[in-house]
Amino acid sequence: MTQSSSHIPVLLDEVIHALAITPGSDVVDGTFGAGGYSRAILAAGARVHAFDRDPDAAAAGADLAERSGGALHFHSACFSEMDKRLAECGVQQVDAVVLDIGVSSMQIDQADRGFSFQKAGPLDMRMSQSGESAADFVNTAEEADIADVIYLYGEEPKSRRIARAIVAARPIDTTTKLADVVRKALGHRAGAPKDPATRTFQALRIHINRELDELTAGLEAAERILKPGGRLAVVSFHSLEDRIVKQFLRERSGSMAAGSRHMPIVKASRIATFEKPAKAVRPGAREIENNPRARSSTLRSAIRTDAPAWSQQELAA
Repeated sequence: MTQSSSHIPVLLDEVIHALAITPGSDVVDGTFGAGGYSRAILAAGARVHAFDRDPDAAAAGADLAERSGGALHFHSACFSEMDKRLAECGVQQVDAVVLDIGVSSMQIDQADRGFSFQKAGPLDMRMSQSGESAADFVNTAEEADIADVIYLYGEEPKSRRIARAIVAARPIDTTTKLADVVRKALGHRAGAPKDPATRTFQALRIHINRELDELTAGLEAAERILKPGGRLAVVSFHSLEDRIVKQFLRERSGSMAAGSRHMPIVKASRIATFEKPAKAVRPGAREIENNPRARSSTLRSAIRTDAPAWSQQELAA
């Protein structure tokens, strides 16, 4: 099956290179989506354990699993559960883990999923298609809570103004209505390079799906399940995600950035569970031209050492 132009895997060649896949190896694709990474990993001769909490992705995953001759196993679950789910299947360690963080093109392209303000649809945004929706939140939450979410997860400096406008405009049940409320609150200039609703939609999506908590838990799960010499590759799309990945790899590789360039690097007291991370990789001009979604992507990768994963006691210390 070929990928449609809207479902082109981001930094695919770079990810496959970072994973250093060999035939017969075991790889976790923690964010199956439309299956782009999984197909490339299968083509390299590896076995794949694919994860996704989206029921729509599960349908595509089941189809690919059936056609893979047993090489792909699909798990309808969050990637933060990878070590527990694989243990249930008798798999204790894997050779590589790849994560493509955030919303998928497949989800954005479906208007009825409510992820994009560029498509009219219900204000939903639930990756799992269950639980609290974005409409539930904006129509019932306290104004201060809405402002906090927009500020923290959207890095929107005018979050309080937006929250006031949202509360005043209730009920809000469509993507277009919410976008119009935000634009009016901030003053929308026709032809501006970035729609003022972008940060608010990002913030609500991250909040509804607990994406940053899931990312942190997923990185820790990958640390637990990777073999010594195993590879971790993570593609992120905005600063909040990338900051978490960068911080995790710095901590786990045994050094943290100093507070000043004149200060020495601070060595971690715990044993490093990853080697020094590879240099961050970003897409080239040709990929951005062919796949605009790649524009803001960053790939970070590192190799697992033979040290035991950090315990919950160490993480709490």
